[in-house]
Amino acid sequence: MISKLQSKIALNIKGKNINRFIKKLTARKIDVLSLKYINENEINIIIYKRDYEKVLKIKSIYDVLETDVYGYLKIKKIIKLNKHLIIILILAYIIFITLTHMIFSIEVIHSNKDIRTLLSRELESYGIEKYALKKDYKTIQKIKEDILNKYPDKIEWLEIEEVGTKYVVRVEEREIVNNKESNAPRNLVAKKDGVIKKVIAESGEVVKQTDDYVNKGDVIVSGQLYVYEEEKGRVKAEGKVYAEVWYVLTIDYPFAYFEEKETGNKKENYVIKILGKEFDLSSKHYKTKKVEEENVLSHPLLPISLVYQKQKETEVINEVLTFDEALSKAQDKLTEKVESRLKGEEHIIKSKYLKSSVKETSIEATMFFAVYEDITDYQEITDDSE
Repeated sequence: MISKLQSKIALNIKGKNINRFIKKLTARKIDVLSLKYINENEINIIIYKRDYEKVLKIKSIYDVLETDVYGYLKIKKIIKLNKHLIIILILAYIIFITLTHMIFSIEVIHSNKDIRTLLSRELESYGIEKYALKKDYKTIQKIKEDILNKYPDKIEWLEIEEVGTKYVVRVEEREIVNNKESNAPRNLVAKKDGVIKKVIAESGEVVKQTDDYVNKGDVIVSGQLYVYEEEKGRVKAEGKVYAEVWYVLTIDYPFAYFEEKETGNKKENYVIKILGKEFDLSSKHYKTKKVEEENVLSHPLLPISLVYQKQKETEVINEVLTFDEALSKAQDKLTEKVESRLKGEEHIIKSKYLKSSVKETSIEATMFFAVYEDITDYQEITDDSE
């Protein structure tokens, strides 16, 4: 490796009886690293730079012309020829490093304006503000702890996340629980039509049983207590009812489908552009992305610029489907639509494909779903409801 970096010179030698010149080189112990005959009176050779003066002393009637350099000389020559570009690159890199260690925005995520203002003021007092240098992990943890200790009655939880050149501050406000909940008597009623599959009654009288069909608004657990058809009292009915309910859903699904959707991953960083090519110096690169950029450093006479980018990772779906493929995708989409509404114990009991029709550019598919669903609702008991 060291020998490759040693300074070398390529020479073109011309003159009569060129072999005599080669013998002179050997006699003076000049290392000839490469020798190529052009003709009987001309050769090209490569020697170490340290031997160049020796060659000049013995050249006499021979013409010696330097044609190229190698090793450190080559590096020096390249640097000299491109010194302005190299200076710009070094400056751009220094600016890039400086800018990537600065904070350009702080976003406090909370619906309460007072909480956002409070946190912004506190963070600023700790030096977390626009155009300030980033803090290390230990400092951030200490700042979080100090703020939580300072406002124990207002802030429940706090997180300061570094996202590129931005701090995202997430906060949960401490809620004071109001125990003055209404104890007005009420019935537990059906939120929608269905067949009851499970009744959990904590208070009140169960008036509907498993496998009973109920319409929306029917009383399932009564808050009115009767003895021999005479009302003896009223309570606040509590419980939960699960029933089998039914849906018939239809969807149009295209045969040719293109979608570019965001994955939720995002970053902010600086990118160097040289001759139309981008050099992203961050460790994570997105295959497809949406980009918003702002020019930071450029010159109309130079093919290099520094830009600030906000990148959002995307996932691209580009497909042309057959009838069977489109039908399968449509069924999956309908199932996904139903499942997105479910929570807790709720689930799809069964599903059935009903029909489909082909349109010019899409397929229309219809499916039936039976769903195990929470249909709990409440209705206050009044004299009118009695």
